[in-house]
Amino acid sequence: MTLATAAQDSSAMVGRELRHLRRYPLFLVASVALPVLMFVLFVYVFGDYVGAGLSGSGSTLSYVGFLTPGILVMTVAAGALPSAVSVSTDMSEGIIDRFRTMPLARGAVLIGHVVGGIFRTVLAAILLTLVALFVGFRPAGGPLAWLAAAGIILAFAFALTWLAVAIGLAAKTPTGANSMTQIISTVLPFLSSAFVPTESMAVGIRWFAEYQPFTPVVGSVRALLTDTPVGNSVVFALAWCAVIAVVGYAWGLRSFRTKTA
Repeated sequence: MTLATAAQDSSAMVGRELRHLRRYPLFLVASVALPVLMFVLFVYVFGDYVGAGLSGSGSTLSYVGFLTPGILVMTVAAGALPSAVSVSTDMSEGIIDRFRTMPLARGAVLIGHVVGGIFRTVLAAILLTLVALFVGFRPAGGPLAWLAAAGIILAFAFALTWLAVAIGLAAKTPTGANSMTQIISTVLPFLSSAFVPTESMAVGIRWFAEYQPFTPVVGSVRALLTDTPVGNSVVFALAWCAVIAVVGYAWGLRSFRTKTA
């Protein structure tokens, strides 16, 4: 099979996923609804109190600047969740087994799910950014910082979407896939620096928060958008993205080859 044929097969599978997004817009709504709800809740309920701890002024806007990058990364995680459910649905209904019998390029089906998931995640991230700007987020970083932050977000979206696809293939039911990805999209962001600095956490939780993947990704995006020193957080963020992507790709490809409905 030639490279052109493989690209054509992958393009067809991407088109299939984009049609699903158009027919089932609730996937996009679900990807952005929870992060927006968390954003509004934390800004208007806890903003003054947490803002006082961050700047000493009790300003809600100071917390908006701190919170927005964390919620943006949380949106990326939430955007990856529907990919697991979509893949698990295809598996449980036997569609993937049918694709295996067709002369399709190896991995084209998975590439379609991944690209479709990244496209959905980018749309959700743009919507969340617009909400943050409306609320009062005013990033200090320049155009290059915005591009660098967007690159990190895309890399994280790519990695998490591959992991979600692998989870969807491994899960026995779409409900199980949804439950498994909830840990990634909800629990891990709360146990990171997305909502409060890790220095304010208890010792055991702080240790976990500092060494899990969300914290360096959030820290990198936050430093770039607020024009503060980045340090080595970008290195750790990209390293985590690479590890997650490789694990998700290898696990997903193996499950795709061996598992049946």
